[in-house]
Amino acid sequence: MKRGDGDPGRFGRFLVYRIAMTPFSSRLRSFGSELRRRRVFRAIVIYLLVAWIVIQVGEATFPSLDLPDWALTLVIAMVALGFPIMLVLAWAYDLEPAGRKIVRTPDLAPPETGPATALRENGDEAQAEIESIAVLPFADMSPEGDQEHFGDGLAEELLNTLTKCCNHVRVPARTSCFAFKGKDVDVREIGRTLGVDAVLEGSVRKDGEQLRITAQLIDVRNGYHLWSDRYDRRMHDVFAIQDEIAHKVVDALDLSLSEDEQVAIVPMPAADVRAYEYYLRGRQLFHQITRRSIDAARAMFQHAIDIDPGYARARAGLADCYSYIYSFWDRRAEVLAHAEAASRTALELDPNLAEAYVARGEALNLMGRPDEAATHFERAIELNSTLFEAFYFYARSCFAHGDFEKAVGLFEEAHRARPEDYQSVVLMAIALRELGRMQEADNADRRSIEVIEEHLKLDPDDSRAYYMGASCWASVFRPDMARQWIKRALELDPDDAVVRYGVGCNYARLGDVEDALDNLERAVKLGFGYREWIVNDSDWLDLRDHPRFLAVLAELAQPQEA
Repeated sequence: MKRGDGDPGRFGRFLVYRIAMTPFSSRLRSFGSELRRRRVFRAIVIYLLVAWIVIQVGEATFPSLDLPDWALTLVIAMVALGFPIMLVLAWAYDLEPAGRKIVRTPDLAPPETGPATALRENGDEAQAEIESIAVLPFADMSPEGDQEHFGDGLAEELLNTLTKCCNHVRVPARTSCFAFKGKDVDVREIGRTLGVDAVLEGSVRKDGEQLRITAQLIDVRNGYHLWSDRYDRRMHDVFAIQDEIAHKVVDALDLSLSEDEQVAIVPMPAADVRAYEYYLRGRQLFHQITRRSIDAARAMFQHAIDIDPGYARARAGLADCYSYIYSFWDRRAEVLAHAEAASRTALELDPNLAEAYVARGEALNLMGRPDEAATHFERAIELNSTLFEAFYFYARSCFAHGDFEKAVGLFEEAHRARPEDYQSVVLMAIALRELGRMQEADNADRRSIEVIEEHLKLDPDDSRAYYMGASCWASVFRPDMARQWIKRALELDPDDAVVRYGVGCNYARLGDVEDALDNLERAVKLGFGYREWIVNDSDWLDLRDHPRFLAVLAELAQPQEA
């Protein structure tokens, strides 16, 4: 069965969610969360336990002390009268984290002040509403330590869900959030580095089919927990857990969702949880963007499809792998045919999946059908207006076919969807130069350098950042910095076709003709085959009549053997 609007499972989850989101239930749920946050339930349990002990002791000792019969009745009455007083005190006060003194429990914002608004106090300073949230990878606490992919995948699913359903809350991209994986950094420092108000973090523990997931939402401006919970379930309940965590985060931020946003918060799972696990492994590998990792990701997506042939997201992932391989490492026609087939099947399985339209658009673009590709990219944007990949790959397609005006606008949209991404700004600067808009291009290059330098603080071994940044340094007349970054890129990935191509572009811009052509030829030998991109890349403007450059284009024009 296709996973589209007719999926009864999706409709059922959505109906249950709509019922649960009625105003009364929302207020009731918020009140329950506030009772837990203020630890009122814990105080009730402690009070009742102490009261029971006092009454038992009185019942056993009062007769031997010759106390009148009404003395025990008085104790019981005092216990009853003390209960509401205890509730008031438990609501208003709490022990500080170290447990050394009693402090006043900070207030949360009342509903009428807007989403997660100010009145949560830290000292005398009232905190503003939460406008941004980062989702960190969930730590692997499994006995075998073999569930890193699951923790990463859970975080990525939540990140994507919150991005789609919370348009008025900024959610940093995966690259920035995952830079802190495995690092012992205080959550408030993470918040300052990413420039966010709140952080969602947690852990996963999988032992056979038993699954434990913990999650907590922290206001990093003061360190207070907005919400936390633990889920002890079976593995087949993982999709329900994802739904529940996303809903809890929305509730904790006091966000009001439109109908479209409510639908977006319900993910489309695989039919088999084993297929989902393979899909998560594939996504984890795909993000590394090396030839080895892309090949491994392709195998994981194929395993998911073997288990669940109707899994559209896995088909889209498989198509993306083949498109990457064809563009950068292996330009045989059969590779592109695999990308075309997988993307077409993904759309047939789920005609409402934005990622499937992106995969199809990229395959059509590589097949030399840019108009059809544009139609698919635009449909992806209609379905998910926050999907970075839709804008980014659409912009690259326009660039490759010489439509620089449209490419500039799309790269700008991509950067708006993911402000910490450096690629879109760097490529936008190149497109601006093609249009002769030199001052805007210089401004974009300077902005690119700022974004890349921030990125390298989180990921200092990103070779792509170095060679793309080198082009910006060359553009702002800092050849010394450009050459330093070129050297670093080659140290990190000397045998990567994409790195060699980027380095060749940099040398061309610096006027080092022989080094530029050496690296271009090396890139093609390593599999770089995106001929349309090379033809329209302004870095090669001064070398487009060079015999070696023309020879490269002639080689790429020849059909490749299967």
